[in-house]
Amino acid sequence: MLAALRDARIWAGPLTARRARNAYRIWRSFRQAKHTRKPVIEGMPFSISMEPTTACNLRCPECPSGLRAFTRPTGNLKQDLFRQVIDELADDLWALTFYFQGEPFINPKFLEMVNYAHEKGIYTNTSTNGHFLTEAKAEETVRSGLSRLIISIDGTDQETYSAYRREGTLSTVIEGAERVVAWKKKLKSLTPHIVFQFLVVKPNEHQIPEARKLAKKIGVDDLWLKTAQIYDPHDDHPLIPTQDKYARYRRNKDGVWEFKGKMGNHCWKMWHSCVVTWDGKVVPCCFDKDAKWVMGDLTRQSFREIWHGPRYNAFRSRVLHDRGSIDMCRNCSEGCPVWA
Repeated sequence: MLAALRDARIWAGPLTARRARNAYRIWRSFRQAKHTRKPVIEGMPFSISMEPTTACNLRCPECPSGLRAFTRPTGNLKQDLFRQVIDELADDLWALTFYFQGEPFINPKFLEMVNYAHEKGIYTNTSTNGHFLTEAKAEETVRSGLSRLIISIDGTDQETYSAYRREGTLSTVIEGAERVVAWKKKLKSLTPHIVFQFLVVKPNEHQIPEARKLAKKIGVDDLWLKTAQIYDPHDDHPLIPTQDKYARYRRNKDGVWEFKGKMGNHCWKMWHSCVVTWDGKVVPCCFDKDAKWVMGDLTRQSFREIWHGPRYNAFRSRVLHDRGSIDMCRNCSEGCPVWA
């Protein structure tokens, strides 16, 4: 409870009157769009994701970065493009999720960009596999002003951990987390709020109690249990958990594996957020991992032109009328719970 209150305090910190008005306008227009089935939208997004890099050091089996399966190019986000986007959105932008695909710390300017957003008063959040948290990087992470640091730790021993985090080393992740915890204490910093994220899959589901103990021992602020996205769910899949509550999928009455969630003809994300790839493409959400649904290019257009442009509104209209026809929506976890 105390951890949740601290996190809420950090999250509420960037709120200004202008950001609150913008968020309200977005919410109001979303409600109107659901009712009228017309893609009316007011304001600018109050939360976006930006991709520091598509590169990754691991080979996780259900991740395009890990599988090296992208058709789009691999690269690092450049500071000038990042600042261009932040400068345009900063007055209305409440939160920046600073990851999409890839390992953020591979980008050598990553924490400098985090600090730039922090100086603009924006909530910043990132997710890492934890292999680059050296002593120097741990200190820099705390000093950057990063609001939340999610560290993936999908097992409590090396064998179990590497069943999903292939080519990863659990001891390196634990040592990195310990360094960030230590630097928070040394600098008397409230941030970053440190979360261990445990992706529940069949090889590790028996270790959930041990994961709770490990999080407490190291002194991170929270532990999240997350369901795993599976591209081809089927009988005897090596990753689908046996505990139904931690699986996104189930067999229907016809014996076909399907996503558990309900999918209505609406999506809140299409109104309040989006994703910017490392090379400036704007895509609707984090499920468009290979950037197939490009709404615009920030190297050629302003964000406002893209956000309120005809291509984006045509996509929102399709979501409002036939969301099931969009392939990425059929595996969307919006509404799926995350357990602490």
